[in-house]
Amino acid sequence: MPVADADDRWAIPGLWDCHTHFTQWSATFGRLDLLPARSAHEAMDMLRDYLAARRAQAGRASQPNGLNPNVFVVGMRFRHSLWADDEQPTLAAIDAVSGDQPVALSSADMHCGWVNSAAARRLGVHVGESGLVGELEWFDAYCKLDNAPGAAEETMRLLREAERDAAGKGVVGVRDYEMAENIDTWTRRFAAGIDGLRVEAGVYPERLRAAIDAGWRTGMELPGSRGLGRVGSMKLISDGSLNTRSAYCSTPYSGITPPTYGTLSYTPEQIEDYMRLATDHGFTIACHAIGDEANTIVLDAAAATGARGSIEHAQMLKTADIPRFAALGLTASIQPQHAMDDRDVITRFWAHPAGIPYAFRALHDAGVPLRMGSDAPVAPLDPWLAVSAAVFGTESSDREPFQPEQCLDVRTALTASTAVGRDRPAPGDPADLVLLDRDPYAIRTPEDMRAMPSAVAATMLAGRWTHGRL
Repeated sequence: MPVADADDRWAIPGLWDCHTHFTQWSATFGRLDLLPARSAHEAMDMLRDYLAARRAQAGRASQPNGLNPNVFVVGMRFRHSLWADDEQPTLAAIDAVSGDQPVALSSADMHCGWVNSAAARRLGVHVGESGLVGELEWFDAYCKLDNAPGAAEETMRLLREAERDAAGKGVVGVRDYEMAENIDTWTRRFAAGIDGLRVEAGVYPERLRAAIDAGWRTGMELPGSRGLGRVGSMKLISDGSLNTRSAYCSTPYSGITPPTYGTLSYTPEQIEDYMRLATDHGFTIACHAIGDEANTIVLDAAAATGARGSIEHAQMLKTADIPRFAALGLTASIQPQHAMDDRDVITRFWAHPAGIPYAFRALHDAGVPLRMGSDAPVAPLDPWLAVSAAVFGTESSDREPFQPEQCLDVRTALTASTAVGRDRPAPGDPADLVLLDRDPYAIRTPEDMRAMPSAVAATMLAGRWTHGRL
């Protein structure tokens, strides 16, 4: 075998992002990104400029009518939870900017959309004065955007770009919870040469019976993937999100009239039934639970069914529920960058929580296995951002850490970012490695940890270089 001289670099196992919506993350490389918008007015200014640029581009391509009225213009990652009350989305505002061009904008947490009248008609959704579509109705509508004219060709190009970007950060694998038929989708992608990452393809409850009938179960290899693709867990979304005030809590949100406790996406009985169906047929679970009451319900269902797998997010937990993760053999799949994005939202809407938000250290100390990810595109697919947020509790040395008592050490954070559950390579591991030009254990500031992608000298996946080359 050829020998590569690492030249005194630091070697760590290949990094994983254990919670992504990979198609939607790929789309951020080609769609309007509204994350910088600080108000509805700024978001509409960005949309107006984007539409003007697209029309100019279409004109140069000898399309005199500008944008194609049959093609959706899609934007992503607006955060209206941080906007002032008089700067919230409205249907009138988006209609005024977009006219008859169908426009669909997804919130940063993907739990609601802001659409214009033209898009609402095409998507078959009802919108009121706000122009907002929420939760399951939005999930269904958003999936339709991937089947719009011209979407397939664009998606393949952006997937390749997203894989290259991930490899440049030392990423070798993702758990993909895209709201789609992921098993068939990734089988086709591997056949088409999209093979720059290991992929565990999640299955949603509504597709679970079909997957069972087709003979699938968690861990099975996807045909033609050469071992890179496998069937993942059943992904069930039990409740909403903090930013849309729909995470299901035991106490009401602060500053909201009329009072609201959030929303359950399924009844407790349905959650238990889906967990039992998954468990009885060889599927592990990956159950989204953000509010403290949703986490209690999900843990109860796992206890009743013997389900194994992970609780995704686990953003607010009652103190009594924290040790239950370990007792039930469940992993906490956390996204530390969310704590950085949400720290100001927490003080606004979870001013009097009944549980502990973002209890990373408490979970670790209770013996709960941690796995880290991004929930991309909610946060960027970048494990170094997650490690930085988990270790330093802040994005800037100029701002105090958020809940410093919940911060993790670097070794724990890196371990939670690998598939092997260690921060050091060992004999017998898959040939998935990252070589670094900088010692990650010697970093002392969040800024330096967030800059670590620039120190990724090479990434190896299954024995081949996907980034750099020695």
